[in-house]
Amino acid sequence: MELLNHMSYFVEVVKAHSFRGAAEALGMPNSTLSRKINELEKFIGLRLLHRTTRKIELTEAGQIYYERSRRIIDEARLAHEQLGSLLAQPQGMLRVSLPADFAVIILAPFIKEFSDCYPGISFDFDLTPRNVDLVSEPYDLAVRMGSLPDSGLIARKLGSLSRSLYASPDYLVQNGNPGNPDELTDHECIGMRQDKPGYWHLHREESRISLKISGRFQMNSIGMMRRFASMGAGIAILPDKIVGEDVADNKLTRILPEWKADAVTIYALTETRLLPAKTQVFIEFMREKLSEEVG
Repeated sequence: MELLNHMSYFVEVVKAHSFRGAAEALGMPNSTLSRKINELEKFIGLRLLHRTTRKIELTEAGQIYYERSRRIIDEARLAHEQLGSLLAQPQGMLRVSLPADFAVIILAPFIKEFSDCYPGISFDFDLTPRNVDLVSEPYDLAVRMGSLPDSGLIARKLGSLSRSLYASPDYLVQNGNPGNPDELTDHECIGMRQDKPGYWHLHREESRISLKISGRFQMNSIGMMRRFASMGAGIAILPDKIVGEDVADNKLTRILPEWKADAVTIYALTETRLLPAKTQVFIEFMREKLSEEVG
């Protein structure tokens, strides 16, 4: 047990990139933590960390030991959680990175319902557009939309969002309402940066078409696209669930209603398959809710 504790201290130091940060997280004096890491190195017989006044760095042996130790600690923690609580009432802080617009419009009521079901869990949400590093940063999972890069992370599908074409009534009065997809080439089209530049892909029943479109605006924010479209800046492909309020308020109108864009898939990304109870129940809860509500 003493060796397992020392391994967990070492993992915390590497994650925090400093003894001071790890000591604060563990609630122990910095000197005590440093002594325990020294004891671990003596037991192993190899230097694990290069220490300087400004930072710490892993040695080659330390890198290998960290990768193995982290998995061992995760498994031990998971075993204690599953045996202790049987997943009934998981505890602890759940740190999640979320796409801002999707989280505010779609996920917020689901998260509130989840928090009512699991009062032992507290939450720390990151809604910045950056892709957090699940390996080096203290996040339990990230929710992402659309195609995923080959990152080595574990992806679990939560659901999908249908997408259609929308424009403001003012834009359509000034520029005309396209009667078929070919007419989109004559319109100002607001593009999503992650899509193939200059092309939209639409489908109707068994028919699929690719259109070369143009426009002055492209961006990586659904919220910004929604805002620009509602102000009359052009036509945008937007998730149907996210624009419901704007359609009801007559700020946006769906055009070419028989045509749709490919649905965007929603994923939960984790660094490992070994998940603590709080993360497991959150993923399953969101998967159930999104499969019910999002189509």
